[in-house]
Amino acid sequence: MTRISRRSWLKKAGMSGSLALFGTGISTQLSAEEIKKFNPRPLEGPIRLGSNENPYGPSEKMRKAMMDNFDLGCRYPWAYNGDLVKMIADKEGVTEDHIVMVAGSTEGLKVAGITFGQGGEIISCAPTFLSMMSYAELWGTDIKWVPLTKDLDFDLDEIEKRVSYQTRLVFLCNPNNPTGKLLPADRVKDFCNTVSKKTVVFSDEAYYDYITEPNYPSMVELVKEGKDVIVSRTFSKAYGLAGIRLGYMVARPAIAEKLRDRVVANTNIMAIEAGKAALLDNEFYDFSIQSNKEVKASITKTLDELKLPYLDSHANFVFFQSGRDIGELNKTFADRGIIIGRPFPPLNDWCRISTGTPEEVAIFNQTLKEVLG
Repeated sequence: MTRISRRSWLKKAGMSGSLALFGTGISTQLSAEEIKKFNPRPLEGPIRLGSNENPYGPSEKMRKAMMDNFDLGCRYPWAYNGDLVKMIADKEGVTEDHIVMVAGSTEGLKVAGITFGQGGEIISCAPTFLSMMSYAELWGTDIKWVPLTKDLDFDLDEIEKRVSYQTRLVFLCNPNNPTGKLLPADRVKDFCNTVSKKTVVFSDEAYYDYITEPNYPSMVELVKEGKDVIVSRTFSKAYGLAGIRLGYMVARPAIAEKLRDRVVANTNIMAIEAGKAALLDNEFYDFSIQSNKEVKASITKTLDELKLPYLDSHANFVFFQSGRDIGELNKTFADRGIIIGRPFPPLNDWCRISTGTPEEVAIFNQTLKEVLG
């Protein structure tokens, strides 16, 4: 997509004279040193708030790590990922043979889907993140969909009832995308423990870093107990590396070996070095989490003012009920230079809006007031 300059885009969007409404913008909220360290994306059109990307990163330390190792680009990556695998294993509290590196957690979902889904069925709730199920279906897997509950939660009771000898895998997304909701800790742990005795349970924890509940358990705890549970994590969100493509899965060694044999894209030298730097860059991580919290509060404040219902989100987006068909709303916002979330049927009058920089979100908030106020 062609980039539009800040001035040209604001003029096209009809906002060139109204920036005073939004404050002075990110460039004056951060010092020059912070801008260098945290790398906020510039205000350029269109504003993209539809893909749950971190508006910051790669951080200065991550960029330096990639540049310092650029000459290794002629090498295959598998001889260089050992240090990163060890760092991840230490972080998760497992041995290295539990870790499967992938080029973004989406690849991990697809690999798991075809590894365990072929010749049987996968059960999940809808709407959720579709990559695993869409890909597995291409390979002949039967997908069994369970609706979310009336409160828009994963219906764990109904899923458990439907598990049969044909069920090869159960997929959970927790926090869920697009709702951002988090399952009760004791219930989801009990569910994974029980169902994993019958089939493999996959817990997609792409948004785990944004969880605010104290001591909320990752299902890695069940992996440590030897359960048939797979957990996926990503560097795309809190670490700001969506374009670098780096993620991993955690599973007991026998399952991890099966998954590793199916990996296609693999990681690359730049991703490996960026990942190592990311795990050590606590300053960027903390800033990323705090910034997300603040702009998310700004979005919900606007939704409260407009009396629009929304869900309590443990992710880097907010899911709200607009009362308008999402297809029409998408076009309205696109015409004003803002990209919002795609449709998530059957919730066709709900909208998922990703967090961005304060300046981007302020413009979205103002536009939302004009469109739905």
